[in-house]
Amino acid sequence: MVENGHGHGHGHHHPPSAAPPPSIIHPPLGAARGPAFPPSEQLLQLNYCIHSNPSWGQTVLLAFQHYIVMLGSVVMIATMLVPQMGGNHGDKARVIQATLFMSGLNTLLQTLLGTRLPTVMGPSFAYLLPVLSIINDFADEDFPSEHQRFLHTMRAIQGSLIVSSFINIILGFSRAWGDFTRLFSPVIIVAYICVVGLGLSGRGFPQLGNCVEIGLPMLIFLVVFQQYMKHLHNRAHPILERFALLFCVALVWAFAALLTVAGAYNNVGNKTKLSCRTDRSYLMESAPWIKMSYPFQWGTPIFRASHVFGMMGAVLVTTVESTGTFIAASRFAGATPPPAHVLSRSIGFQGIGQLLDGAFGSIVGTTASVENVGLLGLTHVGSRRVVQVSAAFMFFFSIFGKFGAFFASIPLPIFAAIYCVLYGLVAAVGVTFIQFTNNNSMRNIYILGLSLFLGISIPQYFVMHTDLVTGRGPVNSDGVWFNDILNTIFSSPPVVAMIVGTILDNTLDAHDSREDRGVPWWVPFQHRKGDSRNEEFYSFPLRIHEYMPNRYL
Repeated sequence: MVENGHGHGHGHHHPPSAAPPPSIIHPPLGAARGPAFPPSEQLLQLNYCIHSNPSWGQTVLLAFQHYIVMLGSVVMIATMLVPQMGGNHGDKARVIQATLFMSGLNTLLQTLLGTRLPTVMGPSFAYLLPVLSIINDFADEDFPSEHQRFLHTMRAIQGSLIVSSFINIILGFSRAWGDFTRLFSPVIIVAYICVVGLGLSGRGFPQLGNCVEIGLPMLIFLVVFQQYMKHLHNRAHPILERFALLFCVALVWAFAALLTVAGAYNNVGNKTKLSCRTDRSYLMESAPWIKMSYPFQWGTPIFRASHVFGMMGAVLVTTVESTGTFIAASRFAGATPPPAHVLSRSIGFQGIGQLLDGAFGSIVGTTASVENVGLLGLTHVGSRRVVQVSAAFMFFFSIFGKFGAFFASIPLPIFAAIYCVLYGLVAAVGVTFIQFTNNNSMRNIYILGLSLFLGISIPQYFVMHTDLVTGRGPVNSDGVWFNDILNTIFSSPPVVAMIVGTILDNTLDAHDSREDRGVPWWVPFQHRKGDSRNEEFYSFPLRIHEYMPNRYL
């Protein structure tokens, strides 16, 4: 048998060999389970893009909603700084009026001449540390009254805002900032815009938690009304999608007023009273009926070199934060990413805006408002006209103080609940830029991971070790201005993410990974004539371009 088997194995007559199994072509993982979505340069569910406009009635309501959303930052900054400067409730009301007036002016400046994107310009938290340093410089000096100390501090802030604004003016109109942004790619943009939203998480739930019984209902109502109830009826859909935020603010504010009147907060701590009560801002009693902001209303500006140098860090931070916010706004407005010359122009006009901030006596400089860009995404309305009309509300309420004070008395946890949604939307729109890169590149994953994590972790360290009364941070040398510059820069998540991402993306195998980085898609948008739509979205209104030197456009 063995022989037979052996003979059979080596015989001349082989049985017919079995045909090789047919080769199986495996489809890409997941392709059989659903459609693949190709990259899309514009969000397809926007109801109105940058130059399409809702009816005038809807425009006015949407503009008022933008005003309400930006009001939170104005009140928060004035509430933090004015008492430490020696100011009373009347001074706080006037500071809010001046800041609102300048926000309106800067918003018009940007939407007409700057980026031309629908971005509200509001006060920037980046200026807190240098302003606190100025406050502490005068803390030990003797003044006839606390009001005199407040006026002296305001004049010093004005002087440092005026001089430091020239950094933005030079960076912008020399085109240096635009040339720098040409180093960006979609890989950098993802982490950069993500932390523009996520980096503000401290202004979300931590602030909401100061008064949970008001903040939490606001957050839940906003999600339920705006996302779920709009599906109940076809007619309700556009109304709730666009105006649910106003309904919810009115509802929860009325609830807070009822709790206040009913005495729910009579026997609680001072911090709870400040956060929850609707009568704790004292703005209604102290605000003037009519008051117009005018140049040097606090007195002649005081110029001190250490204050100016300290403010320069904040100016650089607002440049970076505004740029990220503009790119996010372009996505929500259905526009192409802003070209390099437009970003330069916008930063130049932001510098002019800060110069005016100093002249008109705003307490801090301005930056593009992240929450208002989130509102573009929430309402699906990216219309430029809506934001321009919102500037009219800022002017109106800055002049008629009592009316402005009425809305400024909305408890801050209500704003914090709104921020939870709006900052999240801005962070998420940053993620959408990943579709223009190779998602499966380990190089890209590494750069994204490190930029995102360090962009949140390093500022977290600086914020944890910064005293918000004295303004002292982890960098604590003999030069206070030097400390302010570094502490301010590294306390900003977008700045850290942008620095880490730009260095890594341009040094790690950059040339060979050009397509993985999404550079072929990104580059045409960076040039004036690179994409035919650039002119459509970013050209000046009327015939302004005929009267301005071409190098500044």
